[in-house]
Amino acid sequence: MKLQKIISKLEQKHPKKIDLSLDRTFNLLDKLGNPQDKLENVISVVGTNSKYSICQSLKAILNQSGYKCNLYLSPHLQSYTERFVYNDTEINEEELINLLEDIEKILGKDKATLFEVLTCAYLKFCEQFKENISIIECGLMHRYDSTNVFKKNLGSIIGSIGLDHLQWIENKTIDGVIYEKTAKLLNSNIFVNKQDNKETTSKIEKALENNQSNKYFFGKDFNILRAENGFIQYEDHKGSIILPEPNVLGDHQLENISTSITATRKLFNIKDQDIKTGITKIELKGRLQEIKSGKLKDLVGPNRLICDAGHNINAAKAIANWVEQQNHDVHLIVGMMKDKDHRGFIDCFKNKVKSITLIDIPNQEGSISKEEFKNKLNGINKKINLCKNIRESIQSINKYQNEICLVSGSLYLIGEVLNLN
Repeated sequence: MKLQKIISKLEQKHPKKIDLSLDRTFNLLDKLGNPQDKLENVISVVGTNSKYSICQSLKAILNQSGYKCNLYLSPHLQSYTERFVYNDTEINEEELINLLEDIEKILGKDKATLFEVLTCAYLKFCEQFKENISIIECGLMHRYDSTNVFKKNLGSIIGSIGLDHLQWIENKTIDGVIYEKTAKLLNSNIFVNKQDNKETTSKIEKALENNQSNKYFFGKDFNILRAENGFIQYEDHKGSIILPEPNVLGDHQLENISTSITATRKLFNIKDQDIKTGITKIELKGRLQEIKSGKLKDLVGPNRLICDAGHNINAAKAIANWVEQQNHDVHLIVGMMKDKDHRGFIDCFKNKVKSITLIDIPNQEGSISKEEFKNKLNGINKKINLCKNIRESIQSINKYQNEICLVSGSLYLIGEVLNLN
């Protein structure tokens, strides 16, 4: 309650939840002594999808090689403490409360959005661990995002770019999104993850023409594939590595991991064995995460319970691809926010899942009701079920045997699932 109290106070510092500009951020950073300029080893991760997975893959590989990491992640699923990782450890709640109270006093009567305050607070506390590798998951769009405050970095990683959050930009096309993500990337090293299609990759390449960085593209400068004998093979200019199965679900995660591998090889010359061991220690919360014990797992009966926070088309395609590879029927439970492509998300799962159940996301005013959601799906050749809540929807699957219950559609929904479990 104390943490939520200070968060609520900070939310009042600026009337807009999102206000894409950097003046307020630089003003607060200046008051804090410009901590961003004191960090020695920064890696920025931008994109629409895959940022979190890339950050955690980087951390796992670097940790295995003996490097200490700081992570700035957003948004969180269960607690704001998830966003603040120093020296490989999530900040505790009391430390975060003290940090935010200090930042509030320094901000004074000046304005700043909550995300701007959180970013500045993270960077200030990061001074204590400035020699670590600081991995920064960039927020909305990047060009005017409060994480875009560094004069130099080791490199930037571009995750998967797709159409999302279009209400915040003028050019509501893939070209507009790519511009917002790439226009202000620093001149250092840029690693580009696999994209949804070759056209998007070409557009990114063109957008980066005037950037003087060393650039490395998936499919051209590095690659990863599953061999027929079951091995996973990574390759780049340094040669190939036969990899073990990573500790994550979904072939799209192999692509994310490959981008992290090439970044660590280029920037730190990580040994092959550290890469092999590191990828078996990746921890992804709410990304095709299997819940193996707890209250909700008990409700689902003799079935698997998987949750994924994907909420846009690119994420839905990746999740649906995983669904197709399963040898068991999958039951999809979905809740989404109002500003998403609801029909497009569900379309990705047509003829791939055994059932679709819609639910409300609890405690979220910006979510779409299950009834309105269903109305948007008129014409879809599949019965759409409605359930009162998360518990009821999951319990409805326990009549089956050895099948899969997959909950998806929103970060907020998956946060509630993890809290309930």
